[in-house]
Amino acid sequence: MKYPYTLPELSYSYDSLEPYIDKETMEIHYSKHHQGYINNLNSSLEKYPEFQNLSLEEILRNIDKLPEEIRTFVRNNGGGHYNHCLFWQIMKPNGGGEPKGKLKEEIEKNFDSFEDFKKLFSETALKHFGSGWGWLVLTSDKKLKVYSLLNQDTPLMNGEIPLMGIDVWEHAYYLKYQNRRNEYIQNWWNVINWDKIEQDLLENL
Repeated sequence: MKYPYTLPELSYSYDSLEPYIDKETMEIHYSKHHQGYINNLNSSLEKYPEFQNLSLEEILRNIDKLPEEIRTFVRNNGGGHYNHCLFWQIMKPNGGGEPKGKLKEEIEKNFDSFEDFKKLFSETALKHFGSGWGWLVLTSDKKLKVYSLLNQDTPLMNGEIPLMGIDVWEHAYYLKYQNRRNEYIQNWWNVINWDKIEQDLLENL
């Protein structure tokens, strides 16, 4: 991903993830919220050509090296763009179930069982205070780890590879679930694209 940034094309329609994620939420989330992050990110880098040739991943991994006057703006909006690009890819119609292959093996090695991982991930996302994300990451020593981050911060800023993230900003679920974040999280497991997550894992192991 390089400047100028654009909205990635969805591989499914707005209503494809129903009944778990409703059409109206998908449309607003994708075309308004995500597009807003992109617009802000592009405008913040407009006068800084030295950063336009870097990939977004490089910028986020080195966020502290950005000029102070744009650092927070790029952190929020660059993180928002990156996180949402991943979010759309790790969901699919008729998803869910359990992972297979190397991903299943690594989950069981790091968390004892898929059920233990699912419980930890869900609880981490549920208990996160305010806006942010729940993450499954690959650490620098090639281990899987679960934690949450505030706002649009991304695991790239910690030197880690984000594999799977759930958006727990209220705009991701409020139209359908109101304050029932727990119901949203539990239903979200039905749209997970395990193939994409395993592909990212294999590329980074």
